[in-house]
Amino acid sequence: MIKNLSITGLFIISLILSASAQKPDDVLGKWKTIDDETGKAKSIVEVYKENGKVYGKVITILNPDKQNAKCDKCDDDDPRKGQKVLGMVILKDLEWDDDEWDDGTILDPNNGSVYDCKIWIDSSEPDKLNVRGYVAFIFRTQNWYREK
Repeated sequence: MIKNLSITGLFIISLILSASAQKPDDVLGKWKTIDDETGKAKSIVEVYKENGKVYGKVITILNPDKQNAKCDKCDDDDPRKGQKVLGMVILKDLEWDDDEWDDGTILDPNNGSVYDCKIWIDSSEPDKLNVRGYVAFIFRTQNWYREK
Protein backbone atom coordinates (compact mmCIF):
# COMPACT_ATOMS: atom_id res chain seq x y z
CA MET A 1 0.00 0.00 0.00
CA ILE A 2 2.78 2.44 0.91
CA LYS A 3 4.61 1.55 -2.30
CA ASN A 4 1.47 2.37 -4.33
CA LEU A 5 1.09 5.71 -2.53
CA SER A 6 4.75 6.54 -3.22
CA ILE A 7 4.38 5.74 -6.91
CA THR A 8 1.15 7.75 -7.09
CA GLY A 9 2.85 10.68 -5.32
CA LEU A 10 5.79 10.63 -7.72
CA PHE A 11 3.42 10.47 -10.68
CA ILE A 12 1.47 13.50 -9.44
CA ILE A 13 4.66 15.48 -8.81
CA SER A 14 5.96 14.69 -12.31
CA LEU A 15 2.64 15.82 -13.81
CA ILE A 16 2.80 19.11 -11.92
CA LEU A 17 6.39 19.75 -12.94
CA SER A 18 5.76 18.94 -16.59
CA ALA A 19 2.67 21.16 -16.64
CA SER A 20 4.61 24.09 -15.21
CA ALA A 21 7.58 23.81 -17.59
CA GLN A 22 7.68 26.34 -20.39
CA LYS A 23 7.07 24.97 -23.84
CA PRO A 24 9.01 26.55 -26.71
CA ASP A 25 5.90 27.88 -28.47
CA ASP A 26 4.52 29.60 -25.34
CA VAL A 27 6.27 32.84 -26.38
CA LEU A 28 4.53 32.99 -29.76
CA GLY A 29 1.74 35.49 -30.25
CA LYS A 30 1.06 39.19 -29.80
CA TRP A 31 2.64 41.07 -26.91
CA LYS A 32 2.06 44.59 -25.61
CA THR A 33 5.29 46.47 -24.89
CA ILE A 34 5.51 49.01 -22.08
CA ASP A 35 7.51 52.25 -22.15
CA ASP A 36 10.14 52.11 -19.37
CA GLU A 37 9.90 55.84 -18.68
CA THR A 38 6.14 56.45 -18.78
CA GLY A 39 4.82 53.00 -17.87
CA LYS A 40 2.32 53.31 -20.73
CA ALA A 41 1.68 50.72 -23.43
CA LYS A 42 3.83 51.55 -26.43
CA SER A 43 3.38 48.95 -29.16
CA ILE A 44 2.25 45.46 -30.06
CA VAL A 45 4.97 43.05 -31.16
CA GLU A 46 4.10 39.79 -32.87
CA VAL A 47 6.49 37.03 -31.84
CA TYR A 48 6.70 34.27 -34.43
CA LYS A 49 8.85 31.31 -35.37
CA GLU A 50 10.61 30.96 -38.71
CA ASN A 51 13.05 28.17 -39.61
CA GLY A 52 13.29 27.10 -35.97
CA LYS A 53 14.20 30.57 -34.67
CA VAL A 54 12.04 33.22 -33.03
CA TYR A 55 11.55 36.77 -34.28
CA GLY A 56 9.44 39.73 -33.23
CA LYS A 57 7.87 42.34 -35.51
CA VAL A 58 6.22 45.63 -34.49
CA ILE A 59 2.66 45.30 -35.81
CA THR A 60 1.00 48.22 -33.99
CA ILE A 61 2.25 51.53 -32.62
CA LEU A 62 -0.18 52.73 -29.98
CA ASN A 63 0.79 56.43 -29.94
CA PRO A 64 -0.96 58.06 -32.94
CA ASP A 65 1.81 60.70 -33.14
CA LYS A 66 4.47 58.02 -33.74
CA GLN A 67 2.80 56.04 -36.54
CA ASN A 68 5.46 57.16 -39.02
CA ALA A 69 8.47 56.94 -36.68
CA LYS A 70 11.65 55.75 -38.35
CA CYS A 71 14.83 54.20 -37.03
CA ASP A 72 16.96 57.24 -37.80
CA LYS A 73 19.52 56.34 -35.12
CA CYS A 74 20.16 52.82 -36.39
CA ASP A 75 23.75 52.13 -37.45
CA ASP A 76 24.53 53.05 -41.04
CA ASP A 77 25.27 49.39 -41.86
CA ASP A 78 21.93 48.20 -40.39
CA PRO A 79 19.37 47.71 -43.19
CA ARG A 80 16.70 49.04 -40.80
CA LYS A 81 18.32 52.51 -40.84
CA GLY A 82 15.71 55.04 -41.95
CA GLN A 83 12.96 52.41 -42.12
CA LYS A 84 9.57 52.78 -40.44
CA VAL A 85 9.37 51.16 -37.01
CA LEU A 86 5.87 49.91 -37.83
CA GLY A 87 6.46 46.55 -39.52
CA MET A 88 10.08 46.36 -38.37
CA VAL A 89 11.60 43.14 -37.03
CA ILE A 90 13.17 44.11 -33.70
CA LEU A 91 13.72 40.61 -32.20
CA LYS A 92 15.95 38.37 -34.31
CA ASP A 93 17.46 34.90 -34.40
CA LEU A 94 16.47 33.62 -30.94
CA GLU A 95 17.19 29.90 -30.45
CA TRP A 96 15.57 27.52 -27.95
CA ASP A 97 17.91 26.58 -25.10
CA ASP A 98 16.40 24.37 -22.35
CA ASP A 99 13.74 26.72 -20.97
CA GLU A 100 14.26 30.02 -22.80
CA TRP A 101 14.91 31.54 -26.20
CA ASP A 102 18.48 32.86 -26.26
CA ASP A 103 21.39 33.94 -28.46
CA GLY A 104 19.36 36.47 -30.45
CA THR A 105 19.30 40.25 -30.66
CA ILE A 106 16.86 43.05 -29.93
CA LEU A 107 16.85 46.50 -31.49
CA ASP A 108 15.81 49.57 -29.52
CA PRO A 109 14.42 51.71 -32.36
CA ASN A 110 14.50 54.83 -30.18
CA ASN A 111 18.29 54.90 -29.95
CA GLY A 112 19.29 52.47 -32.70
CA SER A 113 21.18 50.19 -30.31
CA VAL A 114 21.22 46.44 -30.83
CA TYR A 115 21.63 44.22 -27.78
CA ASP A 116 22.08 40.51 -27.22
CA CYS A 117 18.73 39.15 -26.11
CA LYS A 118 16.89 36.30 -24.47
CA ILE A 119 13.21 35.84 -23.71
CA TRP A 120 11.27 33.51 -21.42
CA ILE A 121 8.00 33.04 -19.60
CA ASP A 122 7.79 32.10 -15.93
CA SER A 123 5.24 29.34 -15.46
CA SER A 124 3.60 31.32 -12.64
CA GLU A 125 2.84 34.21 -15.04
CA PRO A 126 2.03 32.74 -18.46
CA ASP A 127 0.81 36.07 -19.88
CA LYS A 128 4.02 37.96 -19.10
CA LEU A 129 7.01 37.71 -21.44
CA ASN A 130 10.39 38.56 -19.93
CA VAL A 131 12.59 40.25 -22.52
CA ARG A 132 16.21 40.78 -21.50
CA GLY A 133 18.63 42.87 -23.53
CA TYR A 134 22.24 42.78 -22.44
CA VAL A 135 25.84 43.66 -23.18
CA ALA A 136 28.27 41.44 -21.27
CA PHE A 137 27.04 41.48 -17.65
CA ILE A 138 24.95 44.65 -17.94
CA PHE A 139 21.31 43.95 -18.68
CA ARG A 140 17.79 45.32 -18.57
CA THR A 141 14.68 43.17 -18.46
CA GLN A 142 11.35 44.42 -19.77
CA ASN A 143 7.99 42.78 -19.24
CA TRP A 144 5.68 42.46 -22.22
CA TYR A 145 2.08 41.40 -21.71
CA ARG A 146 0.08 39.02 -23.85
CA GLU A 147 -2.40 40.87 -26.05
CA LYS A 148 -5.79 39.23 -25.79
